[in-house]
Amino acid sequence: MVVDTKYYDILGVQPNATVDEIKKAYRKLALKLHPDKNGGNDPEQFKQLSQAYEALSDEKKRSLYDQFGEKGLKEGPNSDSSDPFDIFNMFFNGSFNNRQDNRGKNLVHQLSVSLEELYNGAVRKLALQKNVVCNKCEGIGGKKGAVSKCTTCNGSGFVVRINQIAPGMIQQMRSHCSDCEGQGKKIDAKDKCKTCDGKKIVRERKIIEVHIDKGMEDGKKITFSGEGDQEPGLQSGDIVVVLDEKEHSTFKRDKTDLHMKMQITLIESLCGFQKVIKTLDNRPLVITSLPGEVIKPGDIKCILNEGMPVYRNPLEKGRLILHFDVKFPNKNEISPENISKLEILLPQRPQVSIPMDAEECVLLEFDPRQSQNSNRNNIYDKDDDHHQSGPTQVNCATH
Repeated sequence: MVVDTKYYDILGVQPNATVDEIKKAYRKLALKLHPDKNGGNDPEQFKQLSQAYEALSDEKKRSLYDQFGEKGLKEGPNSDSSDPFDIFNMFFNGSFNNRQDNRGKNLVHQLSVSLEELYNGAVRKLALQKNVVCNKCEGIGGKKGAVSKCTTCNGSGFVVRINQIAPGMIQQMRSHCSDCEGQGKKIDAKDKCKTCDGKKIVRERKIIEVHIDKGMEDGKKITFSGEGDQEPGLQSGDIVVVLDEKEHSTFKRDKTDLHMKMQITLIESLCGFQKVIKTLDNRPLVITSLPGEVIKPGDIKCILNEGMPVYRNPLEKGRLILHFDVKFPNKNEISPENISKLEILLPQRPQVSIPMDAEECVLLEFDPRQSQNSNRNNIYDKDDDHHQSGPTQVNCATH
């Protein structure tokens, strides 16, 4: 039992979720909730997401959390929480590191793609908004010579405030200068650039072409170097597109293998069949099972070289794996005279020796809503009727 489901709820997974399901949920939410995404999200929400992933992705921490909740994690060993940005960058191999002093911010975009696009390859156009240095003022923010050092922070962009918290005890607090908004420089309102309003940057719509190669996987990162946000005096960041594979109605992907369920009838299971399926590139495949090759419920077969293309080697493909389910006839669908014919054709049923003192029972339909106690009460009621009304046959329900 899990005493607290908060972390599972944050990630949107069930308490019995696998590590892979937890990783996938974190990846999708981290890209969506990152503070640099779409002009900024709530950093606290991103921090909680990272804390949830850090706890549930580690076997020991997850066990502590399941037994004792957040309190168990805080009081247990290694209770110090990691930096949420460090977790994010470690998870994505550092591809989204937006905290380098000499670079502008990276733009991260999640692109939803179909399994057909990953199978056949595709080109998608993506429209994004990004920051660019203002051409009108060349990133100065106003007229040349109009920029002066902020006298409030002495050009540092920060101010230090001293608060007395007790007699003989003071506290220093460092914060962004409100007069220059942390820039360290000021421009008179009359001298500000009319295009960027003194902010030095403007928003620009950027259209990029994303080339999806055959065989790319869910979570694949496609980087456009130097196409990210610009800031004066900094090297431009990157645009990073992360592929998000949509679920398919027929096929389920496992790396280069494709899995699909195939339902067949009982006669097809025993006597063979032919089925036509459409591949992801719209080719018809004929699946043949020869007569006498009995396929049982749960059997798994495969077709070589009909799975997903191998990335950067698309002529090589994985397997198409078929999971069979046999549909049996409905109740009373086979007539009594045909049953006798089937008994002649099918292997003989095993002979059963019935003891003389055996009790006759009747199989009933199982109703999960009916409790065992109610069954017992029915039996007792019938026993009462037996004493009152004379002998009555009692059916024994066998589950």
